[in-house]
Amino acid sequence: MSRYAPLFTAPVARLSALNLGTCEEEDIDASLLDQADHEIRAKFPKMHSFLLLRHGKLIWERYYNGHEASSLNDLRSATKSFTSTLVGIAMARGDMPGPETAVHKLLPEYLPKRKETLLERITIRHLLTMTSGLYWQTGKKLGEAFIHRFHRSKSWPSFALRLPVQEDQIGVFQYRSVDSHLLSVLLTRCCGIDAYTYALQHLFEPLGFGRSGWAQDPEGYTMGHIGLYLTSRDMAKFGDCCLHQGIWNGRELIPADWLHEATQRQIEGYPEFGDYGFQWWTGRLHDIDYACAHGHGGQQIYLIPEANAVVVFTADSKVSRWKNPRTLLERFVLPAVSSLNLERS
Repeated sequence: MSRYAPLFTAPVARLSALNLGTCEEEDIDASLLDQADHEIRAKFPKMHSFLLLRHGKLIWERYYNGHEASSLNDLRSATKSFTSTLVGIAMARGDMPGPETAVHKLLPEYLPKRKETLLERITIRHLLTMTSGLYWQTGKKLGEAFIHRFHRSKSWPSFALRLPVQEDQIGVFQYRSVDSHLLSVLLTRCCGIDAYTYALQHLFEPLGFGRSGWAQDPEGYTMGHIGLYLTSRDMAKFGDCCLHQGIWNGRELIPADWLHEATQRQIEGYPEFGDYGFQWWTGRLHDIDYACAHGHGGQQIYLIPEANAVVVFTADSKVSRWKNPRTLLERFVLPAVSSLNLERS
């Protein structure tokens, strides 16, 4: 991906501010978090950070392998959850049409020359839930056989919309990064500015993000599926805003009804990774529901509404083999907060 360098907001990162709290104040078992920290140091050699927020307070913050609070993380596919959020904001503002809108009507210049009637059935909702039916190959660990061909193409939207449409797969989940990128293209075509600029105006700056970056495709569209760079604290801020119905400092940044849909199961996913919402994975551990922004290498933002908690893990993104930090959530983090009176909605 070095061909497409991300655009950055500033040459030097500034430390993103968060309210601080303690395990004692929040009745969290610090010994279990210490065990998680020990496990990371012993068995997760590529880990970069581990953060826990509860009630909007930063309770736990650890960095590894030379990383610190001002370091930027390559979010990889956790980017997808941000793209979905921007689409929700744009729809609420009237900048984009609703989820049932047919994609072909908005991107006519990227359609194949020969009319494809099946393509006309694909809606924005299909892209959000990765159920477009566009022909794709996905491996057991979410590897995508065509992704390098997609990235080498001169026009990513054209590549995506010229893939064959499998009629029996429209409405069936398949992990497919081209769906996510098309969402970014749609946002740009509808709003008149690229998705990164839109994010800065309507999400990142209102949240008080520090330095950030987001890469573009060959035609200047912000990558919708990967390419976002944020600090761990800003990832946590985003998660906390999502956890609290899109409210930040008393202002609604993200529509609450959109977040409810986006972070709930919309379609059956894959057993190893969970079900799928609008570019968010969803699941259940210890009888507690969660939503997760998930990226290759272990870039993860967990929303845990019942515990009013957000958990962030980041790690080296340029690896072929890696351990999923979800085991840390299951073994240590959730038990650390399970002594609380869980706030069930």
